[in-house]
Amino acid sequence: MNEKAKYYIQKLQLKKHPEGGYYREIYRANEMFYIDQPKKSLKRNVSTSIYFLLEGAQVSKFHKLKSDEQWHFYDGTAVKIFIIDEYGKLKEIILGKKIESGEVFQTVIKKSNWFAAEVLSKKSYALIGCTVSPGFDFSDFELGKRKNLTEDYPKHIEIIKKFTNPD
Repeated sequence: MNEKAKYYIQKLQLKKHPEGGYYREIYRANEMFYIDQPKKSLKRNVSTSIYFLLEGAQVSKFHKLKSDEQWHFYDGTAVKIFIIDEYGKLKEIILGKKIESGEVFQTVIKKSNWFAAEVLSKKSYALIGCTVSPGFDFSDFELGKRKNLTEDYPKHIEIIKKFTNPD
């Protein structure tokens, strides 16, 4: 494991995340509000944020949320984020510090879009922050199933295979 990644995992008290990588929640707004879902009304925090770290060959598997998620780059090397939008279009964003090369410090993944990510340098790591609004709740998180995603988006089959677990 990369020594700097090991340092951050220990110092920031990160634990394994179900989608891949490591995380720790650092903020959950006290303010709450109701979001309307079909046939029910759910209470959510206004906003939440986490530290999130991918190390080496780790990936963040395809998943989607019921809220927008903003990713902020902190340290390490660039991360490529793959987004499949509601129309099936694949978009790639490089989150990193080389803005002269087209990398960005932060980006937003819109709610209900499938997304996955990987560190570009497999000998390094990436430390990022994720802010979710309305606030994150695991009941709003859906991990992609390979069979369903390849049926829904057959033209992206190779990238889907790379970022999902075998069914």
